[in-house]
Amino acid sequence: MFIDSHCHIDFPDLAVRMPEILAKMAENKVSHALCVSVDLPDFPRVLALAEQYPHIFASVGVHPDYEDTPEPSVEQLVELAQHPKIVAIGETGLDYYRLEGDLEWQRERFRTHIRASRECRKPLIIHTRSASEDTIRIMREEGAGTDKGGVAGVMHCFTESLDVARASMEQGFYISFSGIVTFKSAKELQAVALEVPLERMLIETDSPYLAPVPYRGKTNEPGYVAHVAEFIAKLKGVPVEKVAEQTSANFFELFKAAA
Repeated sequence: MFIDSHCHIDFPDLAVRMPEILAKMAENKVSHALCVSVDLPDFPRVLALAEQYPHIFASVGVHPDYEDTPEPSVEQLVELAQHPKIVAIGETGLDYYRLEGDLEWQRERFRTHIRASRECRKPLIIHTRSASEDTIRIMREEGAGTDKGGVAGVMHCFTESLDVARASMEQGFYISFSGIVTFKSAKELQAVALEVPLERMLIETDSPYLAPVPYRGKTNEPGYVAHVAEFIAKLKGVPVEKVAEQTSANFFELFKAAA
């Protein structure tokens, strides 16, 4: 069985197809999915999905791309994370690709999430794009990793270098690969995936975005995470069952509230 460790099935284009989405998960042997929060106004619909379906879990957090949205406080995140179906804080992090100007607010938001994670003892889901140096620095400064007393987490939809992957793993973080790793143009990322041990790896769709080959360019969904696993299995020269078993075990080891 496979687990989609990061998706956004609460987004309208997927939510209206929920029976079909769930059926495709079952057909492709995807046993669980983690629906990830991107802002607080829409958090109730994320939580509602997790409450409705036993095999769907949720997180709480505010994405770094969302500039004009209510800022979370440590106390607010910790309180919302007490719900038993909330297994993580995030997604959080830094993104210097889409936004320009003074992004100190983004860095402060990231610190807020790390502090909430440390307080409630639930792992972080980290998004980083064109900001890896500051991301790793703030993780270290705020003690996000298990090496500093934090509960670590996952570097989701990973597209960074092997050095960034190693720096993250040194802090106890898992590395999650999405459909991007299946793209023909992603040779550098494939080289990173080859080096990341299965014991430190998760798989995801980040749906509705980034559908893997052979669905590239179409709307993504959790059932397609099996194709990510199949690609990684071929890349590493191991049976796909081994990828499924290890990444699923990693998911429950990291997101202990889901076990």
